[in-house]
Amino acid sequence: MCIKNKLAFFFFFVYIFVIISCSQNRNLQNKLLSMADDPHLSVENRYSIINQIAGNYINNKQNDELVLFLTDYVEKNPDDIYNPYWLLMVASAHLDNGSEPIAEYYFDKILQNYDDLLIKGNSIHIICLQHLIQITKSSESRVYYFTKLISNFADKVNVTELYARLAVEYENQGDWEQALKAYQMFLAQEDASTIQISGMSDIYLKAKQTIDFSNSPQDWTFETLEALETAVKAAIRKYDYKKLNNYRSKVNFFGMSWKQEQTDANSQVTYSMKDYMRGNRIRFNDTLDKSSNQNEAYLRTTGWSTYIPVWYLYFRKVNFPANPEVHGNWEWAGIYYGEKL
Repeated sequence: MCIKNKLAFFFFFVYIFVIISCSQNRNLQNKLLSMADDPHLSVENRYSIINQIAGNYINNKQNDELVLFLTDYVEKNPDDIYNPYWLLMVASAHLDNGSEPIAEYYFDKILQNYDDLLIKGNSIHIICLQHLIQITKSSESRVYYFTKLISNFADKVNVTELYARLAVEYENQGDWEQALKAYQMFLAQEDASTIQISGMSDIYLKAKQTIDFSNSPQDWTFETLEALETAVKAAIRKYDYKKLNNYRSKVNFFGMSWKQEQTDANSQVTYSMKDYMRGNRIRFNDTLDKSSNQNEAYLRTTGWSTYIPVWYLYFRKVNFPANPEVHGNWEWAGIYYGEKL
């Protein structure tokens, strides 16, 4: 038999096999559908049959048929204890089809109308909440979902991450009182300083600075960058270390090289400016560094020590909407040692 004829025979065989397989699948599915209508089925047998029917639709990528079958089944069998599972399949099918609003409706319907159910050890409510957090466009809804996960499933979810995300959501709403409470709960977790959260790389530093600032007198800020710059320069010119100490931020004031992180244990400044002003000739540039912007500014100074003579004084705009009186003011937040990299 020539190669051409062999190939033709092979494809014909495959075609016949596919036809037979499809026919067999349809016959099996029809048989299962018929069995599902038997009113005498036990709960376990009914679950097994419905699950197999749904699985066949999923395997054949028949999402529309799956949704139609399961929604019709749930409507006709309101007492089936597995209805939240069937509706979870419906929600997932809509999600696969790109119909997020409809998927959101079904995920939320499960939460509001059905008790939780474990399928293969997995909580249906947790799955719904996790999907809803990703889908919803409402910050208020995300707060509700985060809170529900923390209160109902603290032993099954990462509470540390949830407190951090909850704090950010409260910030987005302008609810600073609740945001501060959530940040405090985040910091109270054992792994707060080491946890890695996607999209929130500096969350520990932010939370710590926010809480520390909240608990401080907040009396060292200046209304404008110009006022802060003028005051610091005047104090340096007069070698008035007491005023310089007073101008420094009273929380989280750092002193570090350009390569360090503010979270480093050695970055917190505990010394007095007197320790580096006595006997030295301190100078500063007439203007702020060109890299300064509307939120951050750098003043290059020299003469502080023979080892590292150049210090950049770091000024930044205060971001603390919880107190409108200081929000938007400027503070001297730290020092960078050495020339800029």
